Amino acid sequence: MTLEQLHLGADERPLLEVRDAGHKYGDRYGCRDVSFELWPGEVLAVVGESGSGKSTLLGTLSQRLDLSEGSIRYRLADGEVVSLADLSEARVRRLWRSEWGFVHQDAADGLRMHVSAGGNVGEPLMSTGWRHYGKIRQAAAEWLERVEIPVDRIDDTPASFSGGMRQRLQIARNLVVSPRLVFMDEPTSGLDVSVQARLLDLIRSLVAELGLAVVIVTHDLAVARLISHRTLVMKDGTVIESGLTDRVLDDPQAAYTQLLVSSILQG
Repeated sequence: MTLEQLHLGADERPLLEVRDAGHKYGDRYGCRDVSFELWPGEVLAVVGESGSGKSTLLGTLSQRLDLSEGSIRYRLADGEVVSLADLSEARVRRLWRSEWGFVHQDAADGLRMHVSAGGNVGEPLMSTGWRHYGKIRQAAAEWLERVEIPVDRIDDTPASFSGGMRQRLQIARNLVVSPRLVFMDEPTSGLDVSVQARLLDLIRSLVAELGLAVVIVTHDLAVARLISHRTLVMKDGTVIESGLTDRVLDDPQAAYTQLLVSSILQG
């Protein structure tokens, strides 16, 4: 699939436009000179070894870390294009309630572990103005079904769930408000291979169904291949290769990418 085919029918403007973005920790860069565009319905994988800067980049894109240089522009639901660095904290919080989601590596960081599954999914709806208990519970039950959690577990807490169920619940909690952009930080890390495969299938189907834009950080090239349209390869805080995922993984140009791919093949 070409990028032109991927964006066919989408708005002419990207959802996220990143130009020469960087974040500094004191006098050291965690990432720098990162540029790309992200379109509705597109999944971008950011890959690299530990310390490559991919998590710093994710934090910077999601406004959890300050932008030290460059620009990040985002197209709001009403069509307005804004510079994220210029937004007030209140407007960023509004984005988190309505347009953005964040799926953590450890589901416990993204869930209220001793609140019921239904409560976890219902809380974001309440934050956007829902007040009717019956409708909130019904929406929660529908989302539990969509992420393959038995509805009879709606009153159980995530503390009693398996790792895979917790991640699926975290996804439901994020997607129930119909966000346009979702950040994912190693969402399959620590899960059994069969559980990983089910989770990736679920994410892929929801992306296609809902037209989500996703930035996913992973050290696992197999995850990138299965779920992403494009891939950025990072090393020492910079992007050393980028392009359509199949091209990057099947015909890597940078020596570092070649090493990453060959290490997977040898493994």
